[in-house]
Amino acid sequence: MLRSPQTGTTVTDASTQLEKPPCLTDAALHGELRFIDLFCGIGGFRFAIESAANAGGLKTRCVFSSDIDKSCQKAYGVNFGEAPVGDITKISAPEIPDHDLLLAGFPCQPFSILGMRKGFEDTRGTLFFDIARILEAKKPKAFVLENVKLLAGHDSGRTLSRILETLRELGYKVDYKILNALDFGLPQKRERIWIVGHRCIDGKIHWPTGAVKRKPLSSVLEKDVPRKFFASDHIRNRRHAVMQPGPQPMIWHENKAGHISAYPYSCALRAGASYNYLLVDGIRRLTPREMLRLQGFPESFMVVCSDSETRKQAGNSLPVNVASAVIAGLLSGLGWGRNQTAYPVNENSSALQLSLMEKTKKYDAKPKTKKR
Repeated sequence: MLRSPQTGTTVTDASTQLEKPPCLTDAALHGELRFIDLFCGIGGFRFAIESAANAGGLKTRCVFSSDIDKSCQKAYGVNFGEAPVGDITKISAPEIPDHDLLLAGFPCQPFSILGMRKGFEDTRGTLFFDIARILEAKKPKAFVLENVKLLAGHDSGRTLSRILETLRELGYKVDYKILNALDFGLPQKRERIWIVGHRCIDGKIHWPTGAVKRKPLSSVLEKDVPRKFFASDHIRNRRHAVMQPGPQPMIWHENKAGHISAYPYSCALRAGASYNYLLVDGIRRLTPREMLRLQGFPESFMVVCSDSETRKQAGNSLPVNVASAVIAGLLSGLGWGRNQTAYPVNENSSALQLSLMEKTKKYDAKPKTKKR
C-alpha cells in the first residue's frame, strides 16, 4: 500500500481492485469506446484507435485531448475538428471526462528523479506522474502508453520497474513489449516500448508479433520533389564519393562518426536531425509528407504547418500501424468488439488485428503527385 502525494488517498494492491467481467462501462457495452488522448501530438494514437475499433465494430469518441505544443494543437484541430487543451500539468483530474481507455505517448524526458523512493511518489517531477494521477482519479478500464526503447534500460531497468510498480499499485494488470515498426508494414526501423494495462480480472493482453509484409520504400517516396529538399552539391559529392545509388531507392544514413549506410527503409525519424542525416540515395532530404507516410499517417492527413514544424511533428509521433495493432490486441483480450484476427499474435492470443489494407482505404492510398 502507498499514499498518493497529490490526493492523500491510499492505493491498494492491484489484485483487490480488478473488476469482474464484462469490465465495460454502459457506453462501451453499447458499442462506443470513450478515450482520452494525452500528449497527443498530431493524432497518431487517435488514427490508430479509430482504425482498430472500426475493425472490431466499435464506435469511438475522444472525450479529451491534450498537448502543450501550439503547432501540434493547430494540426490536430484541423484534422479532427477539435483543438487539444494545453499543459496537462495544470489540469486537475476531476476536470477530465470519464473514459474507458487512456492513450498517452508521454514525452521521454529524463527520469533521473525516479529511484529515490518507490511507486507513485517516485513519479513526481516527471510527466508520467500526470498519467498516474489521472488513472488514480478516473480509473479507466485500460490504458496504452508509448515511449522510446531506451526507457527499458534506463538506470539499469529501475526506472521502468518503478513505472510498472506504480501502475500495478493503481489497480492494473500491466505488461510491456518493445516492437519495431519494420514488423508492421512500415519502411522505418523504429523500436518503441509499449506499456499496456487493464483492470479486468479475466482480461488478457494480446501482443501482436508483427510479421506484416513491409511496404516498399518506393511507395512512400514522392515523385515530384521541390528543389528546396535537395542537398547541396558539397553534401551530395561527399556522399557519392563513398557510395553510388542502386537500381532501387534507398535511404542513406550517416552516423555521428561519418559512416554512411544504405537501407531499403528509413532509420528512426527524429524531431530535427532527420532532415540532415537521412538522404534519399544521398541526393535529397525527406519531405514532410514522406515522413508522415513513414509513420503510417493516412494520405487524408492535412498538412497545415510549416515544413520544419511538420518534420518535428512527424519525428515526435508514433508509428500508427504499431499502435493500431497493440490497441486491437488489447480490445480483443478484453472482449471489446467482435473478435477478428489478422496480424499474427503470440501463441496464447487470438487478437483483433487487421492488416493495413484491411483497415481503411485511406491507410493504403497511393501517393498523389502533381506534375510540375
